[in-house]
Amino acid sequence: MKTNSPTQSTYLSRRELLRLGLTISPLLVAACAAPALVQIPAPTAAALATVAPTVEPTAALILIPTATPAAAPVVAQTLPPTPACADDDDDPTLAQAEGPYYTPNTPERTSLLEAGISGTNLTVSGTVLTTNCQPVARALLDFWHCDAAGVYDNVGYKLRGHQFTAEQGRFLLETILPAVYPGRTRHIHVKVQAPDQPVLTTQLYFPGEPQNESDGIYNAALLMDVQDVAQGKLATFNFVL
Repeated sequence: MKTNSPTQSTYLSRRELLRLGLTISPLLVAACAAPALVQIPAPTAAALATVAPTVEPTAALILIPTATPAAAPVVAQTLPPTPACADDDDDPTLAQAEGPYYTPNTPERTSLLEAGISGTNLTVSGTVLTTNCQPVARALLDFWHCDAAGVYDNVGYKLRGHQFTAEQGRFLLETILPAVYPGRTRHIHVKVQAPDQPVLTTQLYFPGEPQNESDGIYNAALLMDVQDVAQGKLATFNFVL
């Protein structure tokens, strides 16, 4: 009686494996293949911890920085409270004739309103600047003009007065709207002087006045910006010295 050798009884031949494999069901094949899939080691918590730091910089790189609404007011608050200039160097304010009605040594005051004066209230404000747009502190401004009937006070100081600019070069004058009189359109006289500098003598004009073009002294470069307000009229003008 022929017996199998140890090699024959323990191991199947290659041909037998192939023959048997054809008869094994797909389910059995899948079951046999499954252990091969789970042999891949799953990442441990420690491994993930070492990977996480490399991910964060990548996420930060794809963030697009944008200006937040809260940032705008902070920038605005740092701007100096001086008027904007149209260019780096502004042209000096034009000089004009003093006229026959100037009176020196006027009282220092910012309001020319007093008893016996009537008319439309007018407030004139602005800034005295250098030609490179720097405010001039303690600049002298001496104002005078006619009353609502076109008459100048050549005896006293009605509708006459001087003042000095504040640290930021600003000034404010309370007065009345001067009248139009024969030969002249509506205007205000003023002398402006920076500390230890020459005096600028000029005149300020009102827009929309019919007599502007027929006035031989009138110059559009000296027009104030005038608005109607509840209390009367509000005018602004910046002097450049």
